[in-house]
Amino acid sequence: MGTAGRSVRESLLDAAAGLLVERGYRAVRMQDVASAAGVSRQTVYNEFGDKWGLAQAVVIRDNERYLDGIDAVLSEHDDLYSAVVAAVTYTLETSADDQLKKAVLTGADGDEMLPLLTTRAEPVLFTASARIAEHALRQWPQLDRDALTEIADAAVRLTMSHIMLPSGAPEVFAHFVARMVTRYMSV
Repeated sequence: MGTAGRSVRESLLDAAAGLLVERGYRAVRMQDVASAAGVSRQTVYNEFGDKWGLAQAVVIRDNERYLDGIDAVLSEHDDLYSAVVAAVTYTLETSADDQLKKAVLTGADGDEMLPLLTTRAEPVLFTASARIAEHALRQWPQLDRDALTEIADAAVRLTMSHIMLPSGAPEVFAHFVARMVTRYMSV
């Protein structure tokens, strides 16, 4: 099934994302998602297991789209410092406009989804850190893999913390993270 070339899974994720933003986690029912996607409620359960699994899949898909943008941003820069500044700036700018992240972090009833970006954020954090490190290693193969993996994880965690509780202007923070990364990497 699916509509206009989209898979059932993508239709369900689109429907769920829209409803989560509009209503908040508590108010969204699996039946609502099924109706919005034009499938049975059982199809939603079969695909995601439960409402938490559905919410997690929505956040993971959103993260994959964000990481596609990060890949593009990193590819536009020849040096690590400017690449990190651009990536952090991109992250802060897209997060500021991301209705789903706002629903998770600050929206009505978003408190139940907050663990997806904090205490139960392993799929998001680990994927982001690993993908960014792998991209950087392809672009700058001379970098030490272990050191880059460590500092990418620290930079991702620090940036996520800044999204939740900003400590200054985005551009100042982006340069701070870039200095931290390049000094740690001795670049």
